[in-house]
Amino acid sequence: MKNFTTLTLFHFNSNRFWAFKQMGTAPFTFHKIEGLVFSKLMGTGAGAGFSLFPDFSTYAFLGVWESEANAQAFFDSSNFIKAYKKRTSEIRTLSLRPLHSSGKWSGENPFGLNVAKEDMPQGKIAIITRATLRWNRLLSFWAAVPKASKAIEAAKGVHFYKGIGEWPFIQQATISIWENLEAVHIFAYKGKAHSKIVKDTRKKKWYKEDLFSRFELLNDVTYE
Repeated sequence: MKNFTTLTLFHFNSNRFWAFKQMGTAPFTFHKIEGLVFSKLMGTGAGAGFSLFPDFSTYAFLGVWESEANAQAFFDSSNFIKAYKKRTSEIRTLSLRPLHSSGKWSGENPFGLNVAKEDMPQGKIAIITRATLRWNRLLSFWAAVPKASKAIEAAKGVHFYKGIGEWPFIQQATISIWENLEAVHIFAYKGKAHSKIVKDTRKKKWYKEDLFSRFELLNDVTYE
């Protein structure tokens, strides 16, 4: 499968300083991983959605792969995963098939192809959004965050949501899992709170760069 994607959440009950240090060192080794075409090692935010406060117990790894086999080899035997397995209390990996993606992440769209409407799946959907904020729009953006978090909290059909990101305050992202595409559409297009946020995004020009991507959730596995 082209652009097979994984999103892994590492949870630490201990070894949190080690986990924090990996943010600065581990990415320099990613170019050695066979079949990995795009990657991000990210921190997470406390609570739901975007958050000013970091969650030092949880980190996220996003990988886009040449094939599912490359991803499986990484999770089975890579030194990176072996090191994390020794130190984490829980590892959760989402396996994702890209359906639709618009925008850019670090100057590119890593997820590629858009699937025709008639080929859309009936099951669970994962959404990844990300944005690099403009420095002169930070206060305006963060003032709107509580409403955004409340909107997704109240949404019907959402099973999971978490704020992730490369840098606090300025480079933010979210991962969410939904019952189906209908639930996503109701939230995105019929929810007043979310519609207002979308309008404000365009009007106030919060983002220097942004991306919205939709995936079929193929698998959701947790290792303890």
